[in-house]
Amino acid sequence: MSPRGLIRRFPVLAIRDFRLLLADRLIAPASVGFSLVGVSFAVLKATNSATDLSYVLAAQIAPSLIFALIGGVAADRFRAQRVIVVANLMMALGEGTFGILVLTGNPPLWAMMGLEAVTGTGVAIFYPASQALLPRLVPDDLLQEASALSRLVMNTGQMAGAAVAGLLVAATSAGFALVLCGIGMISTVPWLLSIRAGRERPRPGADAPAAPSMFTELREGWSEFRSHTWLWVIVAQFCVVMMAWYGAFSVLGPVVAKAHLGGPAAWGAITAADAFGLIAGGVVSLRFIPRRPMLFVVLTGAAIAISPLSLAMVLPLPAVCLASFGLGVFVEMMMVQWTVAMARNIPPDKLARVSSYDVLGTVMAMPAGALIAGPLGTAIGISRAQYGAAAVIVVASALALIPRDIRTIRNNDAGIRHAGDEPPPGEDDPAAALKTYQPPVPYLPG
Repeated sequence: MSPRGLIRRFPVLAIRDFRLLLADRLIAPASVGFSLVGVSFAVLKATNSATDLSYVLAAQIAPSLIFALIGGVAADRFRAQRVIVVANLMMALGEGTFGILVLTGNPPLWAMMGLEAVTGTGVAIFYPASQALLPRLVPDDLLQEASALSRLVMNTGQMAGAAVAGLLVAATSAGFALVLCGIGMISTVPWLLSIRAGRERPRPGADAPAAPSMFTELREGWSEFRSHTWLWVIVAQFCVVMMAWYGAFSVLGPVVAKAHLGGPAAWGAITAADAFGLIAGGVVSLRFIPRRPMLFVVLTGAAIAISPLSLAMVLPLPAVCLASFGLGVFVEMMMVQWTVAMARNIPPDKLARVSSYDVLGTVMAMPAGALIAGPLGTAIGISRAQYGAAAVIVVASALALIPRDIRTIRNNDAGIRHAGDEPPPGEDDPAAALKTYQPPVPYLPG
């Protein structure tokens, strides 16, 4: 299809800054794909210990407990693309240096943990800024399309990176994968700095009141976050889901791959299958709009239990890859709905801060999951630990269905309202409702 044909099919591609963002969202996730494979097998080769891998991955997640909130405030104060540049350079420093140490010797555990903490700080700063940037570049009526295309490009990059990294690590060394991750992250900087849009808060003049303190801004973000029942309930659900998944899949998964499935190449194939599923989910999301988006999000969270179950059962590699692919499809559709719901229902000047509470709540228990998984797997067996994680995921998701908002919010609502808000035109007048009704975008059944 010609460039003009693409723009006619996807009008959001006519926006220059959005095209620059897509370049970053292809290169950076491809680099992350190299990290996903490289870190785990670098640690396993150096220590041959699932417990040590737990410590390293916990060190990667732990900075989110602090820096996600700081990143949210920074992204609401400054241009989000500049915050992402800082985050990408931190990830380049952490993974690139880790790779050099692997290539030149046998890095000690403390060094691996320290460098992954640097990488994790970059990841923590990145997420709220990334959530805030897209709505600043595209109009609201193109947000669903922009979100789906953006995530489609991201997942394509991650799939390609993970697949190549698996082959590279199997043939050479995990150090090369980590160095390439660092180089890729650095290469995103020119694309991000070329983005011209993206609001930056005006600096106060001599007679203007001083800008609010960071703590004041965090309190404002917290008040907005807790005012949406659907938001904090789902974040609480995914706090438990991600804790169980991270320990059972990200920590114990490479151990299963090494012992039963074929090592780094197999783990690269599983990661790539998941990313390929994410790509397919992104394509579906260009047309798919579930009737009850929050119910869809919660049920998809329950389906994440498939991931540790497929490894606990030690299914053949093609079956594990198929499970990862299928789960990836639904997770991507869920993420598009979540991104759009956040952008449409959170005030733009608070979106980065609210997103920082989203990421903090989602990942705050992941270090515990990582720290528990290795010793627990050693004590009771890898498969039993993974079965237990799947059960925890299902129970947490069932509890998230209790609040009425989760089950009743519909996607054709103009927005998610609070008690005391004025009803939209036509809600109490059937005749007016017929006049103001706009048919929703067609969705696939289900």
